[in-house]
Amino acid sequence: MEIHLIRHTAVDNPENLCYGFAEIPLRRDYMEDFKLLDIEDEYDVIISSPSRRCRLLADYFNLNYQTDERLREMNFGNWELKKWTAIPEEEINPWYNDFVSVKASGGENLLEMQARVLSFWNELIQKKDKTKILVITHAGVIRLILQAVLQFPLENMFSIQIDYGKKVIIYVNEDIFSVVKMNV
Repeated sequence: MEIHLIRHTAVDNPENLCYGFAEIPLRRDYMEDFKLLDIEDEYDVIISSPSRRCRLLADYFNLNYQTDERLREMNFGNWELKKWTAIPEEEINPWYNDFVSVKASGGENLLEMQARVLSFWNELIQKKDKTKILVITHAGVIRLILQAVLQFPLENMFSIQIDYGKKVIIYVNEDIFSVVKMNV
């Protein structure tokens, strides 16, 4: 099985707002970004995050897709759409010190996000009758899948760069995983 994970294209965020679950627009020239994408024609299954920034990509390519809530980016709760610099230090500093287990105010922590993403991933890799799958999602989701496949410490997940509008390709053969391409 070949699984293509693609991150949505660049967002319009000049104010450096915190966002995850919140809807934030793609950059103004997002159609130009779409034209640069390498989306193949033949996927057995296409699944997208329900976030508009992901669905727009699927719609542009006229893909027959389904959405899955588990593919959403991290829920930053009360911090959503606030400037990172406007989040009170007494709230954000504990999160900066331990983003794995500390929750964003009213949101989720990384362990909770990991549980929902791995629920999706473990279900996906059981689709043994499928040969090629496309997943349209977010950087955090892709990093968590890579963390599960490569088994590196969760606190190191932000060390992996996941570019806007780029794919990670993973081959699955029985219980052997191969990350064959990154940011292509």
